[in-house]
Amino acid sequence: MDTVGDGLDAALRKAFTRPIPKSAGAQMRYLVRQLKGTRPVAELLGITQRTVERYVRDQIKKPRPDLARRMEREVTARWQPQIRARAKQTAATTDGIVIDTRARFGYTAAPGTTDDARLRHLTVALPPQYAARLFEVKEAGGTEQQLRNIAAEALGEVYFRDSGRRAHGLEVEFTDVEHLEFDL
Repeated sequence: MDTVGDGLDAALRKAFTRPIPKSAGAQMRYLVRQLKGTRPVAELLGITQRTVERYVRDQIKKPRPDLARRMEREVTARWQPQIRARAKQTAATTDGIVIDTRARFGYTAAPGTTDDARLRHLTVALPPQYAARLFEVKEAGGTEQQLRNIAAEALGEVYFRDSGRRAHGLEVEFTDVEHLEFDL
């Protein structure tokens, strides 16, 4: 199941202008530069300081799969922070964000009516205020449910209620997410 938080992170990764370092040595050197030393990197990754030094000098070239995943995750989280901030700012002020999802949307209505919950595939451009709310809640450490509620509110307002032109008072439920992707 895709999550809203992961989808927002993936959208920001699409804004990167350069790829992250590929080799273990390059990733480790980047982390050492960012954290200003081998000891903080060792503590972050759960390995010894000597192991970090050996990666930096390319004495070890192939990390264990779990360590490789942790290294890539930490490098990606710190990669191009200014580009990431600029993409967030643009989405939150002018461009908005596009959500592409396949999920079950339902409303409070009698079974068998058109309002009965069913799977739908939607691709909708959300206004900047919803992008700003999504990024603010994510940065503040909001839960996945809070992020889903904001996404449901945005989809309800933009797609189902057509910005107040129809279906007044309609409350949208956003459940059983099969696919979720954001684009800036």
